[in-house]
Amino acid sequence: MEKMMAAREKKQSGKKDNSTKAEIMERFKTSPFLYIGTIIILVIVVIAFVFVPILAPSGTFSGDLVFGYYNKIPIQFVPGNFFHQQYQRLAQMRQPDPSSPNYMMDMAMIWKESYEMTVIHTGILDEMKTAGYIAPESVVDREVAKLPVFQEHGRFSSARYRAMDNNTRMSLWRRVQEDIAFNMFFSDLANIKIPGGEASFVANLASPKRNFDAAVFPFTSFPNSQVESFVQENPDMFMIIHLSRITVTSSEREGRQILESVRSGIFSFEEAARSHSQDWAAERGGDMGTMMAIDLQYDQIDEPSRRILLNLSRGELSDLIQLPTGWAFFRAEETPVLPNMNDENHMNMVRSHIMEYSRGWIEDWLLSEAERFTVLARERGFDQAITQFGMTKNSFGPISLNFGDTMLFSSINTAGVPELAEAGRDEFFWRAAFFTPTRTPSNPLVIGNNVIVLFPLEENTADEDEIQAIESYFSYRAMDSLSHSNQQYFLNNRKLDDRFEETFWSLWF
Repeated sequence: MEKMMAAREKKQSGKKDNSTKAEIMERFKTSPFLYIGTIIILVIVVIAFVFVPILAPSGTFSGDLVFGYYNKIPIQFVPGNFFHQQYQRLAQMRQPDPSSPNYMMDMAMIWKESYEMTVIHTGILDEMKTAGYIAPESVVDREVAKLPVFQEHGRFSSARYRAMDNNTRMSLWRRVQEDIAFNMFFSDLANIKIPGGEASFVANLASPKRNFDAAVFPFTSFPNSQVESFVQENPDMFMIIHLSRITVTSSEREGRQILESVRSGIFSFEEAARSHSQDWAAERGGDMGTMMAIDLQYDQIDEPSRRILLNLSRGELSDLIQLPTGWAFFRAEETPVLPNMNDENHMNMVRSHIMEYSRGWIEDWLLSEAERFTVLARERGFDQAITQFGMTKNSFGPISLNFGDTMLFSSINTAGVPELAEAGRDEFFWRAAFFTPTRTPSNPLVIGNNVIVLFPLEENTADEDEIQAIESYFSYRAMDSLSHSNQQYFLNNRKLDDRFEETFWSLWF
């Protein structure tokens, strides 16, 4: 090996072969995005795995830290190893400020990213080993000879090579061997051929394009009168109550003793709560705050017990009530009353509950309103219906049938209608958008917290320049997607025993 290394010292760089230049230019012209993507990947590989020097231990941590295992191979943080190199590289690039309130979060991100890069690196080497690939020794020798540590005046120095101790030299040799296997994996990935007709097929999906008007019925437009009707139909759910509570988890007997001591005046309710209650309200003297009757369900108070509490007058104590966690008795701080629909706080409490637990009721009402709108739009026109309903017309487009909002086509997220933010992956939206005849209102559909009626205006085809741009960009997007999928394959692989969280936080606490 030393003779071969010495022989390299005599080689001079010659003129570049013209045929090589021609080949490079041809590859760039044929598939520019794929070629650029390949170069980017290789540059990242070179920077991350070849030019980064072996760094000395930071001295911050002692011992070897194991953050998990990939196929039983430990993902270790050892001074000078791949994990350590990635950590120091990222820490140097980002230089988190210890005085910043986000310092711990910044550090966690650096460690996490370094860990994930190590998992991917380990996984790729494991795949290459399983595939039976081993970098030839002659290739490894050539790459070792190119390392900066062995260069002198721009040439390989056999003296520097011999000056390094054998253990360090062999460790470096094995690391280069691993890097070659790693690079080979990415080289094969970058050279995966995209079927010739695929880019053209995808590009032609840019047509047809449609422009739209839309009527939006937001859930927030659900009128107060309907909220009030809902309350009147369900009075026991929405009674406004203000209770205090003392909870005992030890025994029913102790609970009754405390209750009797409060009734007899030996202790005030607040004193007994702070001294004996065993729940979250104890430090507040038992005060549970103002709530709706329906909120008592969170404490798993049964229906008969809820009725007892709703019939308490101000200052009145309940009897002992059994809960899943023990026993409790309550005091009414105010006599329960129906919510005042002119009180903004009461109205907001009721609306929040309906939105969370009775959402279908709002949907049904808005859908019925949207149906009335579509009937009017079919009879008198979309603009007339907008005017008569006192609404604002939303216009957007042109867009093509872009399910999932892929970057290759115009996105619904950039349409300028925030109410459509959740429409990108909604099959019913795309069906309504492209199967409803133009100049005809669609059937109402629910998108997020809105009911939408679409009105397709006209349909056009994408121009030739756009088709060609998508076709050229497709290869890059395909490779980007492939690279992302490749990373997720290793990070979500069943071979990975992920112990990052427990190991990382053990360093700090």
